[in-house]
Amino acid sequence: MKEKIDFLRKKYFDARHHCYAYRLGADGERYRASDDGEPANTAGKPILGQLIARNLTNILVVVVRYFGGILLGVGGLVQAYKKAAADALDHAKIVTDVVTETWQLTFAYADMNLVLKVVKDMNLECYDQDFNLTCSMKVMVQKNMSELMKKRLGHVASLKLSILC
Repeated sequence: MKEKIDFLRKKYFDARHHCYAYRLGADGERYRASDDGEPANTAGKPILGQLIARNLTNILVVVVRYFGGILLGVGGLVQAYKKAAADALDHAKIVTDVVTETWQLTFAYADMNLVLKVVKDMNLECYDQDFNLTCSMKVMVQKNMSELMKKRLGHVASLKLSILC
């Protein structure tokens, strides 16, 4: 992120402030907001608030501000940065990507129907199947559906689950 922000600082070298916020990771667990010389929490926090409100991750928003001669005050700055970030996001192309996990299911042949019913009902993508005395298959599950899958398969006595990635 630093190099992207530095690039914008060079491109808009005559601007007074380059305030930003970013969120990284599937759940936005890594984040940062910068006021870049504006009064505390008047720029970065409102920009970050827009990212959180829209549940956006793996994103950087930089608001470049030139001094326009109008003294906005703290409340005015908060609203200006919030509105600028919202406007930018309203006009941005948002790319949605589903985070998945790959699970290895190993179970007895006698439990195949129970497992396959859950796989079918949850519309899981399965591959690398092996149906012998001991059966195995790999399934791709949306990360937010993993707990439901484990719960639905919980009654299969012979089942062994392991996450691959």
